[in-house]
Amino acid sequence: MQAQPLKQVDNHLPKQKTAYRILLIIGFVHLLNDSIQALVPAMFPILEQSMGLSFTQLGLIAFALNLTSSLIQPIVGTYTDKKPSPYALPIGLCFTFVGVLGIAFAPSFWFVVISVVFIGLGSATFHPEGSRVAYMAAGGRRGLAQSIYQVGGNAGQALAPLITALILVPLGQFGSIWFTFVAALAIGLLVYIARWYSEQVTIYAMTRSTQKMKGTQPKINQKKIVMAISLLIFLVFARSWFHAGMTNFYAFYVISQYDATIGQAQIYLFIFLAAGALGTFAGGPLADRYGKKNIIMLSMLGSAPLTLVLPHAGPTLAYPLVFIIGFIILSSFSVSVVYAQELVPGRIGLVSGLIVGLAFGMGAIGSVALGILADLIGLTNTIFITVTLPLIGILTFFLPSDRWIEENNTN
Repeated sequence: MQAQPLKQVDNHLPKQKTAYRILLIIGFVHLLNDSIQALVPAMFPILEQSMGLSFTQLGLIAFALNLTSSLIQPIVGTYTDKKPSPYALPIGLCFTFVGVLGIAFAPSFWFVVISVVFIGLGSATFHPEGSRVAYMAAGGRRGLAQSIYQVGGNAGQALAPLITALILVPLGQFGSIWFTFVAALAIGLLVYIARWYSEQVTIYAMTRSTQKMKGTQPKINQKKIVMAISLLIFLVFARSWFHAGMTNFYAFYVISQYDATIGQAQIYLFIFLAAGALGTFAGGPLADRYGKKNIIMLSMLGSAPLTLVLPHAGPTLAYPLVFIIGFIILSSFSVSVVYAQELVPGRIGLVSGLIVGLAFGMGAIGSVALGILADLIGLTNTIFITVTLPLIGILTFFLPSDRWIEENNTN
């Protein structure tokens, strides 16, 4: 593929047409990567039976995955910001390939843990670099580009129930061997992406050289940017806690309050997650049109009145409520990443790792905290606390405007 001709400098990168082919490929690979990640929790019932693992051991497996796949992302992002590494993408998925192979043949608990660490390392490498590819391929439609990329991941995570029902239940632990083909496909596609990425690195280097010669490096208001990034991470953290509360505990609330069966309660969860995937995709184009800060604000404050009503709604009204809440609150999923990338355009990998990795990884701690809270004060009171979390969105008023970010990067 020939590199796009350099036209003008915008936020440290050359202005190009949107590379939809690259976006669709990286979004599809995101689906493949996250479907492999979803394989790990989907394996829990199988591993509990085949190895007799305790819930504590299963929790340690989940912890090993989250620790490596989430918390290492900012480290990877920082390194690749300083030294772009296009072929880190396929190399990272090679670690994932080894991890999947290890799970299929794992004879013991600790072998599973080591295998999961390999999967986590592959994911930690892929996510910040995948966000960078989406950023570079976006042209003038960064919101849409990040939505295409992120919705692939959401779709991959949603495959966990199908993985369990169609593959692992009939085939058992060794059935995970089929995901080596998924990893191999992802590696092949990422080799193609890496070649394109290499061309963009060359263009980017030329652009930076031109900026230095012309003295056009943007002046950065470091203090305000650090405060804005810190606030954004806190907002994402709060949204992640709400999401954890809904996905992990709302089904139990439905069972206890509506006398629903487990199957009926799962319908509410499916509606919430499906609506969230739709919201993730819609949020990017809406942000391109109406502003990123506005969509981040709307996703939190717009959903807050509905979340406060949800615990008091009946079983019928709860269906449309969870759909609307899921759609609105996750509409800023991809927008938050783009907003952070434009706040610090020279640190795409770092901020992508912070927002997608660290903030969401730390948000997983919310599941543990809310679980402890439910044991201490009861499930109903915990749900009442959970639905107030979107009110923290009022802090979005203190985020810099899109116009300020644009002026700060061009002045």
